[in-house]
Amino acid sequence: MEGLFKFMKICGQLKKVKRTGWVNQNVKSPESVADHMYRMAMMTFLLEDPNVVLDKTRCMKLAIVHDLAESIIGDITPQDGVTKEEKYRLEKEAMDSITASVGDKIGDEILNLWEEYEARETIEARSVKDLDVFEMILQAYEYEEDENRFGDLQDFFNSTEGKLKHPAVKRWDSHLRNMRNDKLSKK
Repeated sequence: MEGLFKFMKICGQLKKVKRTGWVNQNVKSPESVADHMYRMAMMTFLLEDPNVVLDKTRCMKLAIVHDLAESIIGDITPQDGVTKEEKYRLEKEAMDSITASVGDKIGDEILNLWEEYEARETIEARSVKDLDVFEMILQAYEYEEDENRFGDLQDFFNSTEGKLKHPAVKRWDSHLRNMRNDKLSKK
C-alpha cells in the first residue's frame, strides 16, 4: 500500500512542475507537465485517419506516461545543455524508481510504455510524439493569443516545422499555422 501512495504522490508532482520552455519565455501562468500530458491524452481520441490504424487506448497510455520521469528530474529542454544520452539516462533512472513503487505487473507496463514512446518504433509511439509536438505549438498559440504577444513564441513554431507525420496532426498543424499567420498579418 505504501508503494501505491508513493506512486500517486509522484504523479501529483507533475501538477507542480511547470514546463520549462514557457517559464524561460516569461509566460505569465505557464502550464504544468500534467496539464500538457492531460491534453495530449484527450487528443488521442481525435487521431482519426482512414489510412492509419491505431490502438487509441495504447496511445492514451503512452501520452500519460511519456513525461512521468519529469516528476523527479524536472522538464529538461534542448536549451538546458543536457545531451540526449544524459537526458535518457536521467529519465530511465527516474522511471525505474517510479515503477518500482507499484510492483512488477503495473510497473513493467508503465516502464514498457515509456520505453516504447522513447524508441518511436510503433505507429502509436510516433503518433503520440506528433501530439507532443503539436500540443506544444497549440499551447504557444494560446499564450500568444491570451497575452497579446503574437510572434513572440516563433521559435516554437520554427523548431517544429515539417516534423509531423500523422495525417490528422499534420492537418491540425496546417490549420493552426494558417490561423496564426492571419493574426500575425493583422498585428
